Amino acid sequence: MTDHKALAPRAQKRPISQQRFGHDWIDNYAWLKDEQWQTVLRDPSLLTAEIRDHLEAENAYTKALLGPLSDLEQALFAEMKGRLEPARSSTKLPDGPWRYYHRFEPGQEHGTYMREPRNGGDAQIVLDAEALSQHSTGYFDLGDVSHSPDHARLAYGLDLQGSENFDVHIATATGGEAVFTGIDTSAGSLVWGADCKTLFWVERDENQRPSIVLHRDIDGSEDPTTAFIENDPGFFVGIGVSDDDQFITISAHDHTTSEVWAVPMDAPQSDPVCFAPRRAGVEYEVAPQGGASYILSNDQGAVDFAIFRSSTSLGDQSNPAEWIPYIDHVPGRLILGMETYSGHMVRLERENALPRIVIRDMESGEDHAIALDEQAYALGLVSGYEYDTSLIHYSYSSPTTPASVYAYDMASRERRLVRQQTVPSGHNPDDYVTERIEIEARDRQRVPVTLLYRKGVTPDGTNPVLLYGYGSYGHTMPADFRTARLSLVDRGFVYAIAHIRGGMAKGYEWYTAGKLDQKINTFNDFVDAGRALVDLGWTTRGNIVAHGGSAGGLLVGAALNQDPSLFGAVIGAVPFVDVLNTMSDGDLPLTPPEWPEWGNPLEDETAFNTILSYSPYENVVDADYPPVLITGGLTDPRVTYWEPAKWAATLRDHQTGDAPILLKMNMEAGHQGESGRYESLKETALEYAFALWAVGKA
Repeated sequence: MTDHKALAPRAQKRPISQQRFGHDWIDNYAWLKDEQWQTVLRDPSLLTAEIRDHLEAENAYTKALLGPLSDLEQALFAEMKGRLEPARSSTKLPDGPWRYYHRFEPGQEHGTYMREPRNGGDAQIVLDAEALSQHSTGYFDLGDVSHSPDHARLAYGLDLQGSENFDVHIATATGGEAVFTGIDTSAGSLVWGADCKTLFWVERDENQRPSIVLHRDIDGSEDPTTAFIENDPGFFVGIGVSDDDQFITISAHDHTTSEVWAVPMDAPQSDPVCFAPRRAGVEYEVAPQGGASYILSNDQGAVDFAIFRSSTSLGDQSNPAEWIPYIDHVPGRLILGMETYSGHMVRLERENALPRIVIRDMESGEDHAIALDEQAYALGLVSGYEYDTSLIHYSYSSPTTPASVYAYDMASRERRLVRQQTVPSGHNPDDYVTERIEIEARDRQRVPVTLLYRKGVTPDGTNPVLLYGYGSYGHTMPADFRTARLSLVDRGFVYAIAHIRGGMAKGYEWYTAGKLDQKINTFNDFVDAGRALVDLGWTTRGNIVAHGGSAGGLLVGAALNQDPSLFGAVIGAVPFVDVLNTMSDGDLPLTPPEWPEWGNPLEDETAFNTILSYSPYENVVDADYPPVLITGGLTDPRVTYWEPAKWAATLRDHQTGDAPILLKMNMEAGHQGESGRYESLKETALEYAFALWAVGKA
């Protein structure tokens, strides 16, 4: 790489002193947060000039240093692209007289939304997303695509900034010309009333929080009607449709508490009715069936969730004291979700870090399960449109096995393969090994780790490892098939996923053991997983690339501070690393809803001290850091751009070694990065080229 020290940008230090609970600390780079950040999310051109200049200098520096890797980066991209099916379709899901699906033709980034007659006939274009994207000069993301109940019209959202604010358009469902509704701050989801003219959406407030549900007659000129307002800044709002298609649902929730409201589909002007008022620490979701309601909840001490039955309809208010257990709580068996049909209930469970689908015949009460016998795999439901059916779809893959989608008849228990992922450039699962191991953390907890490597690779101490993790919000990283990973594995890497505390790999208590005042367990598990892979002979110290995004960026940042010499490189994608300052700013979009996850350092001294003890930005010290690649998005409303920018600046201040600290800021995208199926691969190719260079494999 190019000699970098003379090129490295140096952000000005403008120290701001802060004090709380008897602690004083300095933030040298608070000025990188634009005072008009809300406006910048909507219009990036309004970013203050000196901040823009600094970010562009960071990009120029990164481009200069990574320039020698461009051939490798392009080769990786070509490999990754070559593994994607040039032409493919999503699962064709029946709804009334049609089957709906999403189709990609060779070379397309965004594809075309299609439908075909259920009983045979020519397919129709519903929405040509590829053609729409050609009108955008920068970022393009298509949000919800929702057809009306009579199949005549289509509502869809467009985000052209990456800020997750969607402009809503209406078109005929036969690919006709679209009309802009004037709705330009939709949070994404769109739901039709049964009258096929009332449209529901969620608006964001001035601080970018989805908090207001509105509806409007799209054929009229009246102003929107407010259906629901969430006044607690700690709660987010979402909308959907009940499994039986009889109700529009409104959910208000934070990370530990939820509440469901319902509006009849055939009376969309009605006031919403709350099914059960929120109670702190109680989460629930509701599915109607046969005039009753089934509630998936952690109520009544069901830590890993149970399913309850209520005789109350979803459209009425129920009494939780009268909820009757229907599927009992079993400690260690986490119920992740449920769907109801006219004759069956389907639930997705996880036990011992492995998922399964369980189907209950509602008349007989008999259960049967769909499960696999690989050491590690991903299994999920493909949600459809129809309630009065015995047919469901589910997907299966593993790190070595491409995805398959099956149509499954719940009554006959017969399954039919409807889609098999292919790898055009060739893939033989027998050339690879998926292995699930458990390592012992420093407090003797057993942490699952999924390994993927080429057959013939042995734990001889010579292998580079990419160690990936997340470990927050209960999110569990699936052991699924990702074609891009093969570019590392084929070059000798062992790809490792650490199923650390803070996720739910081993149940809900695995999550609570990695949040709030126990958050340190998340970082310890990750570091201990890396050390264990060294002890087991899979690799050596300094030959591990730590990789995480968003809250996973917090993970790798904290791990880097804890044991910098363990890693040969760190990749932090849109990293949440300025935890103390972000959780102390109640105006930011995610701050109040995040307090149940991290704690409120404004009011709780324990939370303040805990966050201060691990927040990556506050805990950087002088050290010989390995190469670090940090990415961000200027219009990211989740991890705002100044977090990765500040982290890069302070890491560079404290770097005692020669390895570069690199920041790549996407000036035209947000949290999700590039949205096209090929463009997004370019970001992965860059990260993997950096990883290969860092361990001497470039």
